Amino acid sequence: MKATIEQRTTASNLDLLDRYWRAANYLSVGQIYLLDNPLLGEPLRKEHIKPRLLGHWGTTPGLNFVYAHLNRVIRALDLNVIYICGPGHGGPGMVANTYLEGTYSEIYPDIGRDADGLRKLFRQFSFPGGIPSHAAPETPGSIHEGGELGYSLVHAYGAAFDNPDLIVACVVGDGEAETGPLAASWHSNKFLNPARDGAVLPILHLNGYKIANPTVLGRMGDEEIRNLFRGYGHEPLFVEGDDPMPMHRAMAAALDEALAAIHKIQTEARGGKRSERPRWPMIVLRSPKGWTGPKEVDGLKVEGFWRAHQVPIAQVRDNPAHLRLLEDWMRSYHPEDLFDKDGALIPELQALAPTANRRMGANPHTNGGLLKRELRLPDYRAFAVDVKNPGQTVAAATHELGKYLRDVLKLNADAGNFRIMGPDETASNRLDAVFEATDRVWMEPTEPYDVHLAQDGRVMEVLSEHLCQGWLEGYLLTGRHGFFSCYEAFVHIVDSMFNQHAKWLKVSRQLSWRRSIASLNYLLTSHVWRQDHNGFSHQDPGFVDLVTNKKADIVRVYFPPDANTLLWVADHCLRTYDRINVIVAGKQPSAQWLSMQDAATHCDAGIGIWTWAGTEDATREPDVVMACAGDVPTLETLAAVDLLHKALPDLNIRVVNVVDLMTLQPRQQHPHGLSDRDFDSLFTRDRPVIFAYHGYPYLIHRLTYGRANHDNMHVRGFVEEGTTTTPFDMVVLNGLDRYHLAIEVIERVPGLATRAAQIKQGYRNALIAHARYVREHGEDMPEVRDWVWPNGTGGATPAKSGG
Repeated sequence: MKATIEQRTTASNLDLLDRYWRAANYLSVGQIYLLDNPLLGEPLRKEHIKPRLLGHWGTTPGLNFVYAHLNRVIRALDLNVIYICGPGHGGPGMVANTYLEGTYSEIYPDIGRDADGLRKLFRQFSFPGGIPSHAAPETPGSIHEGGELGYSLVHAYGAAFDNPDLIVACVVGDGEAETGPLAASWHSNKFLNPARDGAVLPILHLNGYKIANPTVLGRMGDEEIRNLFRGYGHEPLFVEGDDPMPMHRAMAAALDEALAAIHKIQTEARGGKRSERPRWPMIVLRSPKGWTGPKEVDGLKVEGFWRAHQVPIAQVRDNPAHLRLLEDWMRSYHPEDLFDKDGALIPELQALAPTANRRMGANPHTNGGLLKRELRLPDYRAFAVDVKNPGQTVAAATHELGKYLRDVLKLNADAGNFRIMGPDETASNRLDAVFEATDRVWMEPTEPYDVHLAQDGRVMEVLSEHLCQGWLEGYLLTGRHGFFSCYEAFVHIVDSMFNQHAKWLKVSRQLSWRRSIASLNYLLTSHVWRQDHNGFSHQDPGFVDLVTNKKADIVRVYFPPDANTLLWVADHCLRTYDRINVIVAGKQPSAQWLSMQDAATHCDAGIGIWTWAGTEDATREPDVVMACAGDVPTLETLAAVDLLHKALPDLNIRVVNVVDLMTLQPRQQHPHGLSDRDFDSLFTRDRPVIFAYHGYPYLIHRLTYGRANHDNMHVRGFVEEGTTTTPFDMVVLNGLDRYHLAIEVIERVPGLATRAAQIKQGYRNALIAHARYVREHGEDMPEVRDWVWPNGTGGATPAKSGG
């Protein structure tokens, strides 16, 4: 960064840069409007115009302006820069710029750098069989889907963590800046360590308007904007105006100043001269919405107003005046000075783009699988809980998982490619063994009594699920690995972020040039059944329902019933790629059911008969199947089996435990699904199935719809009853307890309702006694609280092998 501003920003250079910007604007307009005549070699006719005009012009010229200026500093300083486009609906600009730099044609050779390639480039945009209107996985250089606003800046920081040589330029639209996730994202600079991380350069693009209204930040004055962002810990640099050449000079100067400040911050931190949190630069770019577009259409203001947001001239095919206006607009960029007669960008403009991997569309960080290194993992079996007999050992599953994650952190400490995210809950979720290997990253001042805070920590905690999710997504998308733990009820906060990432993965898997990235792994704990002190506000298991709506090859959902199964599942998930894995496991001490060997066998199948738990006579079909998915449902199912076996010793009971929820779907719907034959062998074709499920019951019905025995599926789960109460009272409120399950068996098995009427009444009496006891004593009855599975041995019988 030793070159002076004067050496890099001569009038001649800025004139070339302005022409490059005009080329990007021309290509952007062409994508929105044109089917043919890409170089305007003849007057525009209506048949040259697309029948449906789709796209967003308003933000695009500003995005193109930033891209051109970033190209200048990348070439001048040989910088490693990626571009995150917050206003992702400015997709035509991102496509235009990657086309101009050559990346687009290298990835899509059919879109050549000639007149025919231009025609195809224009035609494909927002056209059936073509590409989306937003910056999407199909767009080279993008790690950010622009369909939903709010996530650009948090993705940028996720990309910068542990990437010391990377600069992430992030354009934040002023509409996007009104969203909650983006507002919280400004605090990400408190977690960026200049000694080991890269840098984020936020560029707040204030063009003043959203779809049909002014923006809040756009109407704020410079002094208020300056105070706001200085309060966030930034040093704002302002670039404002609408006259192109003064704006080019101002932007060049601002970029030079910002990059010099970044260089100074990093040099001091890496030389040991800086320990306090730095004030990072940012750029505030004020430019008109729809800059360089039509000023007015039909006497109504367009440029610098919300009417420029999408398609400024709408009736082009049907209104000759609009057609002339479009042609005048496109010719104002002087395409004859930008492209040669064959449609190629003229050489002096081609020379402005960086080369090879320095092009922002070709930077390997934007195709993170190119950089992904395998995660070094310990042997999960080394952390096994010793289970000699089912139910005789007590342990906290997530506490044991914490030891495993501790060693994952140790094994990958030098690689700098694994982080744990969580909203202030790592210790609360009993993963605190990880603090034996690392601390929480913290760039703010510390007090002598603080614990586990360090600038080089690898656990990231902030009380924003949006930031945790976004940091992890940016980290994964640039080639690293991670793990996100969260209270089950509050992971709903990132429902939309999950949706967007799942869609990104779905599309990316269909693109041969996109390389696989590590899976996004959730641990949902502090779950619905053990919120004894928090109550109803903390009780919601519905995130899994959302997850199962997504494409089958993307999502996996696991309900490990104990610590050993959790260890197997976590190890498996950390080895996968291009997926979203959701693990639901409790943090409270509870009975342990399977030895590590049995746990591995059971989890590999995903579902299986627990022969040791049932009372089944293998020579005949069971009278009833008692199925369970989840740690608390498993406990209550086994307690119900114990009750029934003592009261009805001749009842033939089969117990089926489900770890991998997706095994319930037919194989043609999900890769882990059971064939109909295997499903019937577990659940029978005609016997009652009493299914105790962790979440909302209807999901099990949905997953098993169409199976031969679906009509006999009787599912109990969370039915939206909750409060601050005892653990057993919580399951009673929702009818998931052992007594309700046993009663359900008696009512569903033919002939039992009459024969076992007195037994059924005894269970009802037990529920009445329970209600009285907890309200008098504030704890569960001893026969419930102290219940232990009878001594026995055995293991899980797998139904299938799975991956």
